[in-house]
Amino acid sequence: MLFEQVCIVGLGLIGASLAQAIRDRQLAAKLVAVDRHAPSIKSAIEAGVIDKGSDSLFEVVAGSDCIILAVPVKAVGAVFADINSAMQQGLITTACLISDVSSTKQNVVDAAQKAFGQLPTGFVPAHPIAGAEQSGFHARRSDLFVNHSLIVCELKSTTPKAIAQISQLWQSVGATVMKMDVAHHDAVLAYTSHLPHLLAFNLVEQLADHDDNMDIFRYAAGGFRDFTRIAASDPVMWHDIFIANKPALLNALDEYSQYLAKLRRLIQDEDSTQLLGLLGRAQSARKHFGHMLTGTPYTKNLTEISNTKTNTENSMATSTHASSAYIITPSSTINGTIAVPGDKSISHRSIMFGSLAEGVTRVSGFLEGEDALATLQAFRDMGVTIEGPENGNVVIHGVGINGLKPSRTPLYMGNSGTTMRLLSGILAAQSFDSVLTGDASLSKRPMERVAKPLREMGATLQTTGERGTAPISITGSDKRGSKLHGITYDMPVASAQVKSCLILAGLWAEGKTTVIQPEISRDHTERMLSAFGYDVEVEGNTISVEGGGKLTACDIAVPADISSAAFFMVAASIAKDSQITITQVGMNPTRTGIIDILKLMGADISLSNETFVGGEPVADITIKSAQLKGITIPEALVPLAIDEFPVLFVAASCAQGQTVLTGAKELRVKESDRIAVMADGLTQLGVDCTVTEDGIIIEGKGDGQSHQAVFGGGEIYSHHDHRIAMSFSVASLRATDTITIQGVETVNTSFPGFAELANKIGMNLATRQG
Repeated sequence: MLFEQVCIVGLGLIGASLAQAIRDRQLAAKLVAVDRHAPSIKSAIEAGVIDKGSDSLFEVVAGSDCIILAVPVKAVGAVFADINSAMQQGLITTACLISDVSSTKQNVVDAAQKAFGQLPTGFVPAHPIAGAEQSGFHARRSDLFVNHSLIVCELKSTTPKAIAQISQLWQSVGATVMKMDVAHHDAVLAYTSHLPHLLAFNLVEQLADHDDNMDIFRYAAGGFRDFTRIAASDPVMWHDIFIANKPALLNALDEYSQYLAKLRRLIQDEDSTQLLGLLGRAQSARKHFGHMLTGTPYTKNLTEISNTKTNTENSMATSTHASSAYIITPSSTINGTIAVPGDKSISHRSIMFGSLAEGVTRVSGFLEGEDALATLQAFRDMGVTIEGPENGNVVIHGVGINGLKPSRTPLYMGNSGTTMRLLSGILAAQSFDSVLTGDASLSKRPMERVAKPLREMGATLQTTGERGTAPISITGSDKRGSKLHGITYDMPVASAQVKSCLILAGLWAEGKTTVIQPEISRDHTERMLSAFGYDVEVEGNTISVEGGGKLTACDIAVPADISSAAFFMVAASIAKDSQITITQVGMNPTRTGIIDILKLMGADISLSNETFVGGEPVADITIKSAQLKGITIPEALVPLAIDEFPVLFVAASCAQGQTVLTGAKELRVKESDRIAVMADGLTQLGVDCTVTEDGIIIEGKGDGQSHQAVFGGGEIYSHHDHRIAMSFSVASLRATDTITIQGVETVNTSFPGFAELANKIGMNLATRQG
């Protein structure tokens, strides 16, 4: 119980819902209310929502230690005056908490100042971002504020204790409390709430005045109804809000008029590219911010996660998203011919290079997974017109090497380390400032490995914390006063992401940028730069570019991702009497370490239909059941299979004898520490393994003669790492009991449709939503 007596002034939707929520949660010993509408008071008493009510504050307020104003914004002044009189009469103490629910704040603060002379120390302006189409006492809902935002505007005159108490009240009824100053609140709400309502009222008025208004309203489609729904709101209330927030609303209206004039001009001039860019950016921004606010994947439909019970002002931030799990019943045999999604590395780069090229780039086979979509969104945020993706097809209207524009918001990378590291190289060379952010997992991964050499090139980057993680803040050349200069960088560890970051930065640098890698790593950046007409020097492990060139648009066909194929390659190898063919998989020689390692272990793998697609070699891969044996993995193959090691650990567990991996420190800085997490999971399932500083030793349980079970059942925590989740799914083919894998929602980052494809070939995989 937070208060002795709460007095709510106004029993409309918000006031009555708050009263009901306080009553249901027993947050006050006594609850009273004031409302000029006598039937509302009578109904509230009969429903047991309040203990006492009146149309006069003075008849019920005595003894209250908290008063909440839920009246129209123009009425707050009179209520403040009554509260001041009640204090002077001794009905309530000067320490009584006073708060409100108004959607404008400066006028409320001004009204309080006028009524009290000096703002009370217990006055806490607040605004719950919640609502519904219906209004009045009978529309009340006890859960109206659950998972919705409550803005508290802190004033210098207010005590910290008062702010804490009001915050606790709203948190107790389910709201998420955030703090904002008065001016910022009014400006934000002018854009997000007041302007949309004004436009809806105006559009309905315009159409109602039209000569053909009957036909217009008779044949109005769903879009019209959705857009104008809020015009059914109380006109008196919105009249008061528009006047109360006049300065901020007029600013928003003026800016909207400028955008409207720009849109009119694009239509008038039939400027298809710019018009398509505007519409595409608006559509993607709507989805993008919705997913950022809800913390849900790009591949999840926002309508699935929105609150279907009510239309609220912050419906974009309403989420029922939780961790998902795979529940896999053992199956012993798999068969079939399948196609896996497009290569993630090539999909990333096709967006980056297509955006920086001159002309139009058409991409087919684009991976519509979380990570690649994060890259696509980042370039849309920087002003690039991108059509799609639709069935793997993307059309990119390049802006040229110097055509990127600053994003108005931090660039959100989701879970994609590739996007963040490669984009750091591009943005380090731009004239404008940038900030790169990511989800909780990405924000734990080291970024100094790219920041340090970029600083040597003259860039100004700031990573976060002692570990040098995201967010990354990048200062543009306009502020630092100099361009990047080429360097020769001897990489301590082979990493395609670090190499690509520096090569990309070198496109803008003065002079030559040279990267020397200790081992060959995937070379998609070099290949694609050449495809876009940019000269790249490659001599063994040394790659160089000269700054100042340009990229010319070309078409890109993205082959199937060998990293995705790897799960089914291992699955077919360890399963009994199985054969799988995976079609048109990318066979880039810097990516085929998975095939080389499996063959050394005795896997039965053959290639057919070998050809080239978009400058990349591709082939159909056929894998048959085999008796695998443990090996010491050659360190030269480690960079060529770095993403495939989690599922290779599953293969090693099924092999006869010991498998030893060294030289794989890179695995410890992926989406998770993949060595430690896989070791924990393998141990949980009954496999002996030893973690070393740069690798792992796995004691295989295969007998070299049969495909007997080597894993037990159990519950595995993937640490929200997509490759960990998919690898342990494969382990079910040699398990004695059900395996449950927690935290599998990130599988969509690289392999949308994995569960469906696994079931198609004969696995028994069920998905459980958290």
